[in-house]
Amino acid sequence: MMVDPTLAEMGKNLNEAMKILEDGGNNSLCVFFQTSSGQDVASILQLVQNLMHDDEEEDKPSHRMQNVGEQGHMALLGHSLAAYISVLDRERLRKLITRIASDTTLWLCRLFRYESGSAYYHEDDREGLLKVCRLVINTRYEDYSTEGYTVLNSRQPVIYQSATCRPGLGQHLCSQLGLPLSSLCTVPCNTIFGSQHQMDIALLDKLIREDVETGKLPLLLIANAGTPGAGHTDKLGRLKELCEQYGMWLHIEGVNLATLALWEVSSPVTAATRSDSMTLTLGPWLGLPAVPAVTLYRHEDPALSLAAGLTSSQPVEKLRALPLWLSLQYLGHDGIVEKIRHAVELSQQLLEKLKTLASIKTSVESSGGSVEGYFAGEREVLDSLNRWLCEQLAQLVPASGVDIVELEDEGTCVRFTPLMTAAALGTQRCDVDLLVERLIELIPVLNCTLRLRLDFREEVYRHSALSYIEDLSWPGLGAVRQLEVEKINSELLVKLGDLDADLIFSTGLEFGPEKDCIFIGMATEDLDVAELVDTIAALGRDIEENGRLLENMTEVVRKGIQEAEFQLQKDNQDKLMEEGVLRQIPLVSSVLNWFSPFQSTVKGRTFNLAAGSLDSTEPTYSMKAQTGGLASPETPTSSAKRLPGQRLFQREGAGGSDSHSETSSVGQAEDLSRERFPQPTPPSPVPDEAVSVVPESPETPQRPPTQENGEVGTQEGEEEEREPEGQEAPVEETGR
Repeated sequence: MMVDPTLAEMGKNLNEAMKILEDGGNNSLCVFFQTSSGQDVASILQLVQNLMHDDEEEDKPSHRMQNVGEQGHMALLGHSLAAYISVLDRERLRKLITRIASDTTLWLCRLFRYESGSAYYHEDDREGLLKVCRLVINTRYEDYSTEGYTVLNSRQPVIYQSATCRPGLGQHLCSQLGLPLSSLCTVPCNTIFGSQHQMDIALLDKLIREDVETGKLPLLLIANAGTPGAGHTDKLGRLKELCEQYGMWLHIEGVNLATLALWEVSSPVTAATRSDSMTLTLGPWLGLPAVPAVTLYRHEDPALSLAAGLTSSQPVEKLRALPLWLSLQYLGHDGIVEKIRHAVELSQQLLEKLKTLASIKTSVESSGGSVEGYFAGEREVLDSLNRWLCEQLAQLVPASGVDIVELEDEGTCVRFTPLMTAAALGTQRCDVDLLVERLIELIPVLNCTLRLRLDFREEVYRHSALSYIEDLSWPGLGAVRQLEVEKINSELLVKLGDLDADLIFSTGLEFGPEKDCIFIGMATEDLDVAELVDTIAALGRDIEENGRLLENMTEVVRKGIQEAEFQLQKDNQDKLMEEGVLRQIPLVSSVLNWFSPFQSTVKGRTFNLAAGSLDSTEPTYSMKAQTGGLASPETPTSSAKRLPGQRLFQREGAGGSDSHSETSSVGQAEDLSRERFPQPTPPSPVPDEAVSVVPESPETPQRPPTQENGEVGTQEGEEEEREPEGQEAPVEETGR
């Protein structure tokens, strides 16, 4: 078989490029742009790879590219082939793109049971609906092609959409079509009877009749075959009859349209084949990257389709179907059906397992309305707990593809949409089993946390030094603040984090409303809330007392230094008066001290930190010991006992706890009492008289240091010889 060498080289280059780009940045090279000569392919791909991974940090897990598989490579190859085919001569290009477009359209219409349809391929999944609206305007307003928007003044067009449609879809249509927002009518869903996610048909009928009576033109209705939030399907058969009654265009979109490819299709979805148009997003359904969305429609006038932009006279634009054409041929009919069936079976598997869990409320089409939830409490609290649950499940079972969705009636929910994620993530039945296992493990934590939130709040109210912070958006036990001092709370958070406990202490959400608080995470069944709050209060009290002691000590030292400076100045003046002027002259002072030794009456001073007073040093040197201080009392420790292996804040005898030892020996737990109630490390005990502020040296009383040759006093060694240990020291004598 002959192969075009260019095509063969293209496939080879694509394969090599994917290998380089999928490398997680382990062989990064520094590539510089060359102005004089170009770079080779390997260097260019290496540069792209560096740009893709330059923001990854070494301490974080590498986020590798999605494993697209061989069918994904075919889709990527289609983009390269489209660029190559565009350089062919015009006649060959026209024949090729006609074959590609017709084949793809025929396959899709047969696959999704949409007979006699045409296809429009577009990158933005809203673009197909936008072009359909222009087609309907051209059809309903005969002079629109010549008169433009002025013909709309005669009868204002109205577009109807469900309240569960994608947010911003209707506004986008009005903006692109140049219509006022009054041309958009949002139809509420059933509020009393039927599903809370299906369009209220009776109310829709009433709204249409009112618009007709006021001279407006019902133009188009957007219905859902799988709402973006909960995957519900409108009553498409009844909506089609209503559209035929008022001459409206029916457009359908939604993930459940994928099930039209299966042999057995539910009757609500089957009615979608009677619609005037529908949008298919095959990329997520089949795990195909960079393939366009497809809007299938039925219309008999090619000229109006051309005017609306659904068809193009430019052959190159029809090459958008090439990646999809290649992927469909690679997968085949059976491969496409198998992928969709696998996703549906995953959804059914999870639903069957969730029915056995009393704490789980499912939102499916068979629910028939709102179901009373298991949890009791504020909706904001439940929403925060569900967000935490989704985050945990997404981390523990990443192949499940679960995410968060906000529903009007149910609030925040965990969404599992295998039709949109399974093909790309490779989700298997074992992943669903693992998801349920993790869910069973996390549900008791949610229940305990919700139940203990009230206990935690009541316990905090019992402590006057603590302030309870009401933050309904926090997924945990609650928040508390020690007084209103930021420094105390920050130090308290550090000490709580060092405890041997199963709880998580943090500063809360990054963009949360409350700051300078301590947030406690999820709780378990064996949590002793009273002990937890008592520990927080005790640690905060110790930090506050230590801080106050430090402040008081600082003030005492400051005043002591001022008093010492004053005493030094006074002693120096007294010494000067006693010695006289002649003794200040170096030569004269030596002679005077020789003939008439001088005994100074100036006494040394010592600063007592405990008493905060400035005392004389005479008792110290006469008794050879420091006196007058009291030893600092040791920090009391908790007398509570914990069994070996028991974590902090765990109640004794809690069901299902593995923290107790088999012997339950109380004697073995004596050394663990300090762990149960850890105390902050007290400041190092300061001697009562640790700081001396005297003009002489504290070791040996001496004469004034201004004397050079006439210094008098006993030597330290001589004192030790004359004074036996333990006896009172005699009064010092002066001498040369």
